[in-house]
Amino acid sequence: MIGSVQRALRLLEAVGSHSGGAPAKQLAREAGLPLPTAYHLLRTLTHEGYLRRENGVFVLGDAAARLACGGIQQKRRSMILDSLAHFRDVVRAPVYFAVYREGEIEVVGVSDTPASPACEEWADFRVTGHAHAIGQCLLGQLDGRSRQDYYDRHPVEAITPYTVQDLRSLEYRIGSLERMQPVTERQEYSLGTVCAAIPIAVGDAPATVAISLPLHQESRLLSAIDRLRNEVGALLSTLAFSISI
Repeated sequence: MIGSVQRALRLLEAVGSHSGGAPAKQLAREAGLPLPTAYHLLRTLTHEGYLRRENGVFVLGDAAARLACGGIQQKRRSMILDSLAHFRDVVRAPVYFAVYREGEIEVVGVSDTPASPACEEWADFRVTGHAHAIGQCLLGQLDGRSRQDYYDRHPVEAITPYTVQDLRSLEYRIGSLERMQPVTERQEYSLGTVCAAIPIAVGDAPATVAISLPLHQESRLLSAIDRLRNEVGALLSTLAFSISI
């Protein structure tokens, strides 16, 4: 064990227990350290950005805040991946969680198994939203202006013989969807693969949970996505965490 590290951590914990900060003598007492040792460590921690000295007291600095934020983000991501793994085992298919954030499609997490692998991202998911169920589901949750902005940057074009052929056809398909209705696609993004996605409400950002299956299991697609929708409802608050990742 490295004693100086342990002592520095005790000081950080002591500072963190005081929202308004605390003076060096109090922190030394609470951390069980001699005052000269506490002064030396406090100066070092301040120099490195983990503490700030304000009006004679020490408070947590930006570096400590970044550490805390990183820990929270990692915990949230782990919660998401655990949820996706649960969904994967229930529906016996690869499961994807994606959001539309800052004008782009972002796949936050994927859970699959060696026996049932996820669809290979052979064409960037972000720019081929018109061709896969994830993208169509997210685009369907946008207003007309936001969708047009996406199309202007990522034009509709066929990437397989089954991809929707033009913007007009895509808009007709999106417009015909009922609210919260699953979106399905058959070999539009990847030959030999069928996909389905359901819209979910997690904060202000459009989001979706989706599954993919090999073409020969197409008969399972609708029952699997219905089962997924039931499971997602029970864990929706967990998925909401990913919006801030």
